[in-house]
Amino acid sequence: MAEISLNNVTKSYGKVSVIENVSLEVKDGEFIVFLGPSGSGKSTLLRMIAGLEEINSGTLTIGGVRCENLSPGQRNVAMVFQNYALYPHMTVRENMAFGLYNIGLPATEIDKRVADAARILEMESLLERKPSQLSGGQRQRVAIGRAIVKEPKAFLFDEPLSNLDAALRVRTRVELAELHQRIKSTIIYVTHDQTEAMTLADRVVVLNDRKIEQIGTPMEVYSRPASRFVAGFVGSPAMNFIKVKVSGGKVATIITEDGTKLPSVKTGLASGSYEFGIRPESLRVVAKGGDIQAVVKVVERLGDRTLVYARLNDGQMLTAQDEGYSTAQPGQTVQLSFDMPHGHFFDADGKAHYVQ
Repeated sequence: MAEISLNNVTKSYGKVSVIENVSLEVKDGEFIVFLGPSGSGKSTLLRMIAGLEEINSGTLTIGGVRCENLSPGQRNVAMVFQNYALYPHMTVRENMAFGLYNIGLPATEIDKRVADAARILEMESLLERKPSQLSGGQRQRVAIGRAIVKEPKAFLFDEPLSNLDAALRVRTRVELAELHQRIKSTIIYVTHDQTEAMTLADRVVVLNDRKIEQIGTPMEVYSRPASRFVAGFVGSPAMNFIKVKVSGGKVATIITEDGTKLPSVKTGLASGSYEFGIRPESLRVVAKGGDIQAVVKVVERLGDRTLVYARLNDGQMLTAQDEGYSTAQPGQTVQLSFDMPHGHFFDADGKAHYVQ
């Protein structure tokens, strides 16, 4: 049993509120990622689960046990920090075993747990080395191993890859995904890196301004964002946003600020002003028959695809996608075609509405 339940959890420092009435259900064995910008409250929420921050109001249940008033050691969770915090004078084996000796486990049980963790993390050959003899990725694996040997109900990761270089982050990310498949434990993982969230999570919890904006699978969050914030935060390159006027009805007429009429779609929207959002892969450069014209400013060639940054008549920049061997050049006028069924409409409150 490793379900984690948060019910109307609140945290403040004096008059400064950092978490407001957050409720969340984490299933047994689920890999949950807290994603959000700096200051959104994701690390604070993780530390509240760990017991490192006090919960001012609300309840926390881990494995069926009320925990909001228990000490960190009584919650049976293991936390892996951004800083590895390894003892430099101890070997890998000693670093992993140290906490177990402190709680008085028998030596034979400690040896077994360390050996099992080393096997899971494929680091048996590193057990007699000291941290100074390890790479950054290997040190991170030791920190994870130190958590594994505790056999906790859940693992809590606080931006564990942020100190690694780009190539090592990719490799360690894959290792974390494989680790979860092997141990089947409940994991809550904090990051501001949406690539980590999209590749690791069973579900993503998007936080912004002290509250949860959306909870969903990676592709639900990407393809059906619940708000203007989620749509703009998730996705690289970012979603395009165009201010439009919508004439409501079963089939809506959509007109941009410069008077360009976009293809009509079924929306069920009331007439009014909206932002129309569309991702670059749904805005294509075409040879003819496009929906709108724009002047190319920058061309970014990525091999299998090309990103074209172009300016509309009203000065707004859009990012469109073209083939890898695109002939687009700066200064050229191109035609852009909208894949309207993949568009999104956002009202004045930032709430999402979708093409039907």
